[in-house]
Amino acid sequence: MPERPTAAMAMGADEAEAVLPPELRARLARLTDLHPDPLTGPLDTPAARTVLARTDLLVTGWGCPPLTADVLAHAPRLRAVLHAAGSVKALVSEALWARGIAVSSAADANAGPVADFTLAAIVLAAKKALPTAAAYPGGWPAFRDRRGADARTIGVIGASRIGRLVIARLRDSDRGHRLLLHDPYVREDDAARLGTEPTGLDELCRTAGIVTVHAPELPDTIGMLNARRLALIPDGGTVVNTARGSLIDTDALTRECATGRLDAFLDVTDPEPLPAGHPLLALPNVLVTPHIAGAQGSEARRLGAYAVDEVARHLRGEPLLGRRSAADLPYLA
Repeated sequence: MPERPTAAMAMGADEAEAVLPPELRARLARLTDLHPDPLTGPLDTPAARTVLARTDLLVTGWGCPPLTADVLAHAPRLRAVLHAAGSVKALVSEALWARGIAVSSAADANAGPVADFTLAAIVLAAKKALPTAAAYPGGWPAFRDRRGADARTIGVIGASRIGRLVIARLRDSDRGHRLLLHDPYVREDDAARLGTEPTGLDELCRTAGIVTVHAPELPDTIGMLNARRLALIPDGGTVVNTARGSLIDTDALTRECATGRLDAFLDVTDPEPLPAGHPLLALPNVLVTPHIAGAQGSEARRLGAYAVDEVARHLRGEPLLGRRSAADLPYLA
């Protein structure tokens, strides 16, 4: 009878509890010979190396240290890493790709919550919720003060996995939105099939009342919403960012929001986190959340379920749905 594959978990202690609750660990234990205790600290300790020495499959998550050449040298049997979280950029290494170890990400499971969070921010932006809530203790805000830029015209920057989900939710919401899309990798006919109008970035900023950012962090996207482009957004407009903070010039956005000309919903910032006392944290027309748009609370279980499903697929010899490669890395969040 063939030996059962061995598996281990490597992530922060709190993350392991949320992402892999008992029922998912029990399923993983039915599929593999599972080491019962997650590796929750450095992977270069004698105890961690003892576990890694016999590990075939590693289920990772937030808080897992990078899988460096030194770590992998003590994991000679490792053949697959199933990441129960989104981005694998901070996890993988050249040594891992060189070994031919399969890598899977649960980014698909994480995308839905981010899209839902973004849609909620867009709905609140259309209602001018932040500035009117700030004014409410003084009485009912005048109706004219609740109107901003044309919130029916929404500019989506990036037709990424999450960007496409946001587009679909907006299109299906039956609110009569006009959807502008800027993504140099999307052809005009593909943009039309998404229900969007392909638009240059300057024109998108000039036209959209709400601008929502879903591009990856690349050399040519860092600072793409700079002072000049932010100034193009109509008075009363809103910027929503659930992608990466580096895509927006933080100082320029702070100036625009401090005047009250623009509002912002920011789940990511540059730097991240913002230092205590940063002006964005105190502005009444800005909501800064600590990178919580992805799976949180009871949603986190979705990530573990995806990773365990990937383990089952791997053991059946099926392709991994969340497979990632070195070639993908520059275009991932």
